[in-house]
Amino acid sequence: MTSEAKPRNEGRARRIGSEFGDVELRDLWKKYKATGDKHARERLVLAYSPLVKYVAGKMGSGLPSYVDDADLISYGLTGLISAIERFEPSREIKFETYAMSRIKGSIIDELRSMDWVPRSVRMKAREFERANAKLEHKLHRAPTDQELAEELDVSTEELQEHIQQISNSAVIALDELWSVSDSSGGQVSLLDTLEDPNAADPEKSYDAVNVKEQIAEAISRLPEREKLVVALYYYENLTLREIGEVLGVTESRVSQLHTKAVLRLKSRLQDDIEL
Repeated sequence: MTSEAKPRNEGRARRIGSEFGDVELRDLWKKYKATGDKHARERLVLAYSPLVKYVAGKMGSGLPSYVDDADLISYGLTGLISAIERFEPSREIKFETYAMSRIKGSIIDELRSMDWVPRSVRMKAREFERANAKLEHKLHRAPTDQELAEELDVSTEELQEHIQQISNSAVIALDELWSVSDSSGGQVSLLDTLEDPNAADPEKSYDAVNVKEQIAEAISRLPEREKLVVALYYYENLTLREIGEVLGVTESRVSQLHTKAVLRLKSRLQDDIEL
C-alpha cells in the first residue's frame, strides 16, 4: 500500500501544469513579472490551477460534509493568485511549494472567518491539550485514553466522542505547526522563508532547523499508532481512507488518531516555547 500510494501522489504533483511546457511557463513568468501583463497572469493561474484542486481535495477529506468542495477551491484560488503576484522566480524556491502554502493558508483563513467551529468544540480541544500536557509532565510519557478521561473527569466513551467532534470540526494540520504569518497575513512555511544560499542568515536557518528538530522529537514521543498515522499521512501522502486500510480500522477512527496526535503535538510544542 505505502509503496504504491506515494508514487500516485507524486504523479499528481508532476501533472500540475503539464499542459504547459517548461519554456512556455518561463516565458509567462518573465512577461508577467516584467510588464504585469494580465493575460500572462491568467495563463499562469490556469497552468497552476490543479494545485488548488489538489490542496482543496486533501483538506476537504478531513472536513464536515457540509463544507462544499467548490467553496474550498474558490478560497484556494485567492491564495494561488496571491502566490503568483508575490512570487519571485529569481529565488531558489519551487513555485509549487510556495503556492501550496499560500493556497492552504487562504482556505484556512476563510474557514476561520466563517467561525463555523462551535465554541464548545474549541474549548474541548484546549482542555484536551492542557490535560495532555499536564499528564505528560507527571508521567513522562504520552497518557493513555483512560488516563486522559480520568483527568478530564469523563468516561472513555465521552472522550472518544469529544475527539470525534474536534476531528469533524477543527481545521488543524501538522503543517500549521511550522507555519508563520507573513506581512500580508498569509501563512508561509518556515522552510520557505530560508533565504538564498548566497545570502543566508545563519540565525534564521538555525531557527528553522530547531523547529524541525522540536517537531521530530515531539513526534517520536507519540503513541505508536498515532506516530504511524502521522508518518503515513504527512510523509507517505496516504489519505485517511488508505491509512484505515493499512491499519485495519475505519476512516473515522484514523481521523480521531490524527486529531489526537496533532493536539498532543500542539500542547508539547507550546510547552517547549513557554520553557
